[in-house]
Amino acid sequence: MSFSQKVKTEIISKSNNNKEYDIAELMGIVSSIGEVVGNYENFILDTDNPIVFEHFAILVKNNFPFDITKQIGKDNCKLFLKTLGYKLTNDPIAVGLSAFDEKMLEQTEMRKAYLRGTFLAIGSISDPHKSYHLEMVCNNKNKANRIQKIMITFGLDAKIVLRKNHYVVYIKEGSQISDFLSAIGAYQALLELENVRILKDMRNTVNRKVNCETANIGKTVNAAIRQIEDIELIKEKNELINLPDQLKEIAILRLENPDSSLKDLGTLLDPPVGKSGVNHRLRKISLIAEELRNKNAG
Repeated sequence: MSFSQKVKTEIISKSNNNKEYDIAELMGIVSSIGEVVGNYENFILDTDNPIVFEHFAILVKNNFPFDITKQIGKDNCKLFLKTLGYKLTNDPIAVGLSAFDEKMLEQTEMRKAYLRGTFLAIGSISDPHKSYHLEMVCNNKNKANRIQKIMITFGLDAKIVLRKNHYVVYIKEGSQISDFLSAIGAYQALLELENVRILKDMRNTVNRKVNCETANIGKTVNAAIRQIEDIELIKEKNELINLPDQLKEIAILRLENPDSSLKDLGTLLDPPVGKSGVNHRLRKISLIAEELRNKNAG
């Protein structure tokens, strides 16, 4: 089961226990994939997702006296709702299903329910193990602007992009998707997403640390190679014996311990010397070696 399907399955498993919230959720579905026909007497819901039309049918049966029939086609399913003995215009709440009622969505919980219905109808979320991407695909710009406006009320940085004659409302940041899941009440999916985000952050932190340590090791090895080359040159020119005792001591230790860090070399001295002291002595040796190279070049 895809992550999107998990979210939708979780959403429909919960009951609003409130007719107004049911209506707001139905509004989200109908305004996305529904059509009113026959002088406000019938609805047609067109979807290829069986859990959406089953959930829609349950919400409708719980709130309206509709006769529901289902027609399954090759690629999708059309669900027909016919009123029993009266037109939708007889019920102002039912009329709200066919036309977006901004006043109905002044309450926070109503907006959440509307987003639930909208996501059920036209939403999807990518597998968080691969990427962070949530989108809702609308067939016109007004619907996209409406969804974006509602999402913004929850602090979501929703964007709109035109893709193949459809307007896509999307968010791409992991924490924003978590906030969206919280808003629509998909808490199990939220926990799964957060676990993935934590693991990703941990891996990224470890990788950065390993990369940093690897780079430092590389620098240490390269520095040690240069130091040994300098000392070998001084030794080759029979100048090692002429070095001051402090420099001669560190030079011999470096040759005997080519893999040791400056700090470790310092602990081998008597008395011990800190990292900066060891580095200072080796820099002096490097200058002496450079003078010998220049002399040979001349």
